[in-house]
Amino acid sequence: MAQHIHIVGICGTFMGGVALLARQLGCQVSGSDANVYPPMSLQLIDAGIVLTEGFSAENLEPRPDLVVMGNALSRGNPEVEAVLDLGLPYVSGPQWLGENVLAGRWVIAVSGTHGKTSTTSMLAWILECAGMEPGFLVGGVPANFGQSACLGRSDFFVVEADEYDTAFFDKRSKFVHYKPRTLVMANLEYDHADIFPDLAAIETQFHHLIRCVPSEGLIIHGDAPAIERVFSRGVWTPRQSFGSQTNNSWSVRALSAAGEQFEVSSPAGAVEVINWSLIGAHNLLNACAAIAASHHAGVPLAIAARALESFAGVKRRLELRGTPAGVAVYDDFAHHPTAIALTLEAMRQRVGADSGRLLAVIEPRSATMKSGHHQATLVAATADADEVFWYEPPGLSWPLGELVAERAGQSVWQQTDKLIDAIAATARSGDVVVIMSNGGFGGIHEKLLQRLGTPANSS
Repeated sequence: MAQHIHIVGICGTFMGGVALLARQLGCQVSGSDANVYPPMSLQLIDAGIVLTEGFSAENLEPRPDLVVMGNALSRGNPEVEAVLDLGLPYVSGPQWLGENVLAGRWVIAVSGTHGKTSTTSMLAWILECAGMEPGFLVGGVPANFGQSACLGRSDFFVVEADEYDTAFFDKRSKFVHYKPRTLVMANLEYDHADIFPDLAAIETQFHHLIRCVPSEGLIIHGDAPAIERVFSRGVWTPRQSFGSQTNNSWSVRALSAAGEQFEVSSPAGAVEVINWSLIGAHNLLNACAAIAASHHAGVPLAIAARALESFAGVKRRLELRGTPAGVAVYDDFAHHPTAIALTLEAMRQRVGADSGRLLAVIEPRSATMKSGHHQATLVAATADADEVFWYEPPGLSWPLGELVAERAGQSVWQQTDKLIDAIAATARSGDVVVIMSNGGFGGIHEKLLQRLGTPANSS
């Protein structure tokens, strides 16, 4: 009889990916979460996984063989308490992944504050195009694959390596469970204020990670002072740098204003020119890192370059949702000042100074944002936008209105319906609207598309 695994907190991108992998391994999988909604719920149901909305001891009937706990759960949750009271065996998602999927495989892990999802998706697609049939787990849905996780048919597995903590009973970062042979450390800044007191605490977790990379492996890293500080604590693995400087082991250079065409140079001096559908300096760095990591796994530079030319992006990473009445509406996951600035810079270059306006719609939703750690740099990150519409979510601990009060073209809204009214009244044909949030944002994307598509806005 197949092992019955029950996943508590199943609808997050990571835990949903774990569920898909368990199902592909032949397990009977069930799960529960506080919010069961598309697209993850549909992806799981299509895989034959039984979902229950809400947490309860009743969700543990019939008794599972193993419970896998999501990291959003804590003591006091009724289902968590029932697992402990009943003495059921339980593990974290990262531990289950490490022991049941990654063990014995060539793990390529992608870590860093920004760009993990995009880089992991690019890397998996490169290996797929090279005929290597990799497994992967991504914190998003790569358009080329249409799913967030796949077991694969080879020894290669590409995983997005998150520094967030593992579970209520394991406060190490998730990525310490992955033991990669190839490790990408793209960048490193302060984030996750709900679990890390400062950047030094995050650097410690990254050093735990590099302690696990074998001496015959490879660390591919970006240029960042924090990364150098991590290395200064000790490193036992060969390294290659990537970046936009000619002295990087792997270098990337834009050949067009927005980055639709660029070139990558290898440590051996080989050069490939790539034309693709993505934009932005940040995505060029992501591509360079993905190419370097795939090269370590045996993919020639030319094959990696051609693969990226057919890379279709990732949902919620500057994803074009529609162009009603000539207004292009994009959805983007940016939730850190650096990511916001890079996204808007990329779109500014594509839009150009003489065409339509760039309108930014931002929800400071993450725990770090809500705590106010980034407020000093947040407004400056929107410099490339012509107008900025801020949504002030419940629980914000600092006065967003006061921060933007003296800024022309910036407004703050507490209700999404009034925010949509304001955007619709402002936007005109030729404009670009970029909506940035790491959450659902009250369904604002579809609501705005519908509103802009009404006759009043399409004349």
